[in-house]
Amino acid sequence: MNCTTTETADLIVHNAKIYTVNDAFDVAEAMVITNGKIIAIGAENEILNKYSAAKIIDAKKSPIYPGFIDAHCHFVGYALSLKEVNLVGTKSFDEVLQRVVDFAKTNNNEWIVGRGWDQNDWKIKDFPTNEKLNELFPNRAVFLTRIDGHAAIANAEVLRRANITYQTKVDGGIITFNVAQNKEDFKLNNSNHSETNSFSKYHPEPTGILIDNAIDLVAKILPQPTKKELTSALITAQFQLFEVGITTVDDAGLTKDTIDLINQLQQDGQLKIKVYAMISGTKEMLDYYLPKGPYKTDKLSVCSFKFYADGALGSRGACLLEPYSDIIEQQLYGLQIKEADFYQKYAQLIYDNGFQMNTHCIGDSANRLMLTIYGNVLKGVNDKRWRIEHAQIVNPQDVEKFKKFTIIPSIQPTHATSDMYWAKERLGENRVKSAYAYQQLLKQNGIVALGTDFPVEGISPIATFYAAVVRKDKKGFPPHGFQPKNALTRQEALKGMTIWAALSNFEENEKGSLEVGKSADFVLLNNDLMTIKEEHILTTKVLQTFINGELAFSIKK
Repeated sequence: MNCTTTETADLIVHNAKIYTVNDAFDVAEAMVITNGKIIAIGAENEILNKYSAAKIIDAKKSPIYPGFIDAHCHFVGYALSLKEVNLVGTKSFDEVLQRVVDFAKTNNNEWIVGRGWDQNDWKIKDFPTNEKLNELFPNRAVFLTRIDGHAAIANAEVLRRANITYQTKVDGGIITFNVAQNKEDFKLNNSNHSETNSFSKYHPEPTGILIDNAIDLVAKILPQPTKKELTSALITAQFQLFEVGITTVDDAGLTKDTIDLINQLQQDGQLKIKVYAMISGTKEMLDYYLPKGPYKTDKLSVCSFKFYADGALGSRGACLLEPYSDIIEQQLYGLQIKEADFYQKYAQLIYDNGFQMNTHCIGDSANRLMLTIYGNVLKGVNDKRWRIEHAQIVNPQDVEKFKKFTIIPSIQPTHATSDMYWAKERLGENRVKSAYAYQQLLKQNGIVALGTDFPVEGISPIATFYAAVVRKDKKGFPPHGFQPKNALTRQEALKGMTIWAALSNFEENEKGSLEVGKSADFVLLNNDLMTIKEEHILTTKVLQTFINGELAFSIKK
C-alpha cells in the first residue's frame, strides 16, 4: 500500500519566484508558514508533497522578497505630517503661501503647521522671509518646516509666542535677521523716526528663518497631539507603508511617551508594523533609559540612541571641514549641534550600558568628529554595530575608520538623486566626489543599511532601490547617472533594504531574509527588481504585503 502523509500548516505560498536573500542568495518556489514563522522553503513539488494548509496562495510566478526594512525614517513624524500642510514640490514661496491659505480655509486651529518646502527647487534659491506670512496671518501662528527638518520659517506671531527677539541666542542653531548694513540704510528705512531714535538703538528683526537648534525654541511650544490623535495618525500611516511593502521601520529619534504608545498599540493589535525605535539622544531620555538597559518584544526593539552631530546640506547646516563653496566669502562651515565633550561622554555611557549609538552626520567635519569619538570608545573591530546615519560627505582620509572600528553606514540613496542638482555648488567639484559614495562605504565592512529618511523623502522602497542602482531621477537624468561608480548592484541594494538593514538592527536572526525559523514578513511585486529594465523599475507595484504570515495589504484589482 502506498500511503502519503502530509504535515499541516497555516499557509502555503507556491508557484512563486522567492528571493530568499540568504547567504547564497537562493531563489525558491514555495514556502510554508505556521504561527507567523517560515517552517519550510524550497522547490514546488517538495513543499506541496509534504505539506497541506488551511490557506494556499498561488503566486502565479510573482517575485517575492523579504519585507522591506526602512533603516532610517521618521514614522511618527510622517504620521503627524499627514494632518499638516503638505508643501512638498512647491516651486516658489508664493506657492507655499497659497497652499497655506487654502489649508487655513478648512482648518480653524490656532496653529497652522506645514512641512516640505525646499528653496533649492525655486527660481529664487535664497531663504524666504516672513513679511507676507505676517500680512496674511497677523494673529494665527504659522510654522513651516523645510523638507529636511533642519530649517523652518515662522511668522511674527510664532516668534512672539516663542519669545524670539534680536537678543535671542542659541547654541548649535541660527536665527536669521534683517540687518541694516549702515547708517544710510537705517535712515532710508526709518525716515519717519525722530532724531532721538539713533542708529545705535536700531534692533534687527528676525526674518522668521530658524536653523537646527533654533527650531527647538518653537518646537517646545507647539501644540502636541492627544493620545487619540497620535494613535489615529500612526494607524493611518502604517497602512500607507504596507502599500509600498515596508514591514519594519527604524524611527530615528523618539521619546519615552511615544515609544510607550507604540508598544501599547502593538500589544493591542492595532499597530502591526514592526518598529526599531532609536531613542532621542537628549539628556532626559539618556538619564531615563541608560540604567534600564535595552528592551525588546516581537514587534518593538529599543536598544539604540539617535544623536545629531550637524544639520543638513540643503539648509547649509551640514558641518564642513572647509567653507561652503557657493558662499565662500562668508566663510560658512555649517553647524556642530553639540560640543564634542557631550558626544564623548555619552558614547562611553552608551557602550557601558549595552546600547547602540546612531548619529546623524552629513558634513565631512561631523563625520570626522563622530568617527573619531566612536573609535575612542570602540577601540577596534567589534560587534556593537554603531551607526553613522547618512554618512553623506566623508573625507577620503576618514573612510577607513568605518572598517577600523566596524561602523555601519546607514544611508538614504534618494538623498543623492534629490541633492545632485545643487550639491556641486555647495561642495565644489573636488569635495562632491567624496559625497554619496555608497559603493566606497560598502567596501569597508561589506554592509550598508538603506532607508529613505521619510518624510524628508518619499516612503517608497522602490524609489530607494532605483536611486541606489541607477542614480538617476524619475525622468532619467542624468543620462549616465550621478557619480555612477558609487552605484550599488541590484543584489547589494536589495540586501541593504532587507538583511543588511536587519543586521544593523541586531535582528538578522528573525527577519531580513526568507529562511526557516524567521518571521514570515514578505512582499509580492508585479515586477522582478533583479531583472526588469532600469527604466521600468519605478513602475513596480506591491501586490501584497504580509507580516508574520498575515495579510497586511493587498492591491485592489
